[in-house]
Amino acid sequence: MEITLLVKSIMGLVVILAILVFLLFFVSGKKDKSKPQKNSSSSKTSEQDEMKTDLDSLRTIIKRRNSTTKQLAKALDLIIKHHGTVHTKLGARSHPEFDIYMDILFTICRHQNTNKDI
Repeated sequence: MEITLLVKSIMGLVVILAILVFLLFFVSGKKDKSKPQKNSSSSKTSEQDEMKTDLDSLRTIIKRRNSTTKQLAKALDLIIKHHGTVHTKLGARSHPEFDIYMDILFTICRHQNTNKDI
């Protein structure tokens, strides 16, 4: 009786796995077809992004692979100007925003368009 229960359980899991794989391909295939392609010029988006001074939009400029050296320099200047204060530690642990600054530093160091002047 234990073997039949084990076989039924395995068959049930295989059926559930097959359904999930089918849904994965069915849903991902539909999403790819329904996404409109963006054909806007990069100069419009870069001008709009550079005007925003919140930390999230500046981080997206830094994280984009196709950001130019000028865009990176401008984003870093705005980060230093508006968000240049790193908060002190909270006891034994660091401030939660410290991870954001650490991420910015690592990302800018590894970016393909970074040079020594930035």
